[in-house]
Amino acid sequence: MKALLMLPAALLLAAGHSAQARPPQAAFEACQNSTAGSACRMQTPKGELRGSCGMPPRESRLVCMPAGGHQGNRAGGRMQGGMSDHSQQSPRGGDGRGTRQHTVVQSDGDLHLVAADTPPITANRMTVKVEGNNRVLIANGISDHNTGAFPNRGNPHSIETQSYRLRVPVNPTLSNRVTPLTLGDFGISVNGVPFDPGAAEWYRGDRSSGWQYEALSGAVALGLDENHAHVQPSGAYHYHGLPSLLLAGLNVRSRQHSPQIGWAADGFPIYALYGYANGTSGDIRELQSGYRVKAGHRPSGGSNPGGHYDGTFTADYEFVKGQGDLDECNGRYAVTPEYPQGTYAYFLTNSWPVIPRCFKGTPSADFKRGRP
Repeated sequence: MKALLMLPAALLLAAGHSAQARPPQAAFEACQNSTAGSACRMQTPKGELRGSCGMPPRESRLVCMPAGGHQGNRAGGRMQGGMSDHSQQSPRGGDGRGTRQHTVVQSDGDLHLVAADTPPITANRMTVKVEGNNRVLIANGISDHNTGAFPNRGNPHSIETQSYRLRVPVNPTLSNRVTPLTLGDFGISVNGVPFDPGAAEWYRGDRSSGWQYEALSGAVALGLDENHAHVQPSGAYHYHGLPSLLLAGLNVRSRQHSPQIGWAADGFPIYALYGYANGTSGDIRELQSGYRVKAGHRPSGGSNPGGHYDGTFTADYEFVKGQGDLDECNGRYAVTPEYPQGTYAYFLTNSWPVIPRCFKGTPSADFKRGRP
């Protein structure tokens, strides 16, 4: 029975494991008096394993489900560390690119972030100008801060200069509908590096299943650096989470309202973490997202992964109106240093979605670039 602890978490969660192949007693004891999703740890013959409490098929009690590696922090861009990928490359499809086949269904939030100790390959260039009703953002995509070393073990691409010319409305307006962000850029930072939260990675490589891996879950090795960024095949460096060194360079800190850190594709400004308590006045505080991990278990069978909701997939999250400070697009009406008369604005948060995943305005088509 002890040998079962050495199996990958995905195997422990498989709906087809036999009635005899039950988790060991230590796994049950580790989750006594705990709730689903709580962190847990247990001793094995090979040392301590950490994971989260869940209820696998055919069990009526919570069990500590090993996630591999050491414990991480699932909250937004603060995650560090990593876990194994459990993936393989499929034959190349019609677009000339292979689709990676992943089978991980539980992850622990560890990312193994690559140290951001490599200087930019060339000078940062970012120009903002107004042409008629458009704000034109022209950039070479090179950050004004250090990055990780690329290529690296999780990302085989090198940073290359880009030729961004992106138009957004000078006076954006709210739409009568929310537009979900698909694969592409949510916006661009004041240093010309795009915000692109989505990962082109799906359970078993099946996009149609809807089970897209969350880039910040640690389920898939992406080679992210300490800015929670990596590189596309085109050489485009882009942020998947909180851009740590950008925020430090802009002096983002808890006792003052965030400065503007970028523009969304619909033209509204982007801020990070800190704003007025009630949106327009009051104390400055860290703003909270309204999303949470769903309770219970994912559907299993067919193209569904099974396992318990834990943030491995973007579909593991749900929005609860009124739970946080922000709406479903991680935004709200706010007074800011750049907009003292008030504006709708987006905020990056420490907890999911970190970078917003939808638009309240109409996104510019200039941001719809192809992804692998």
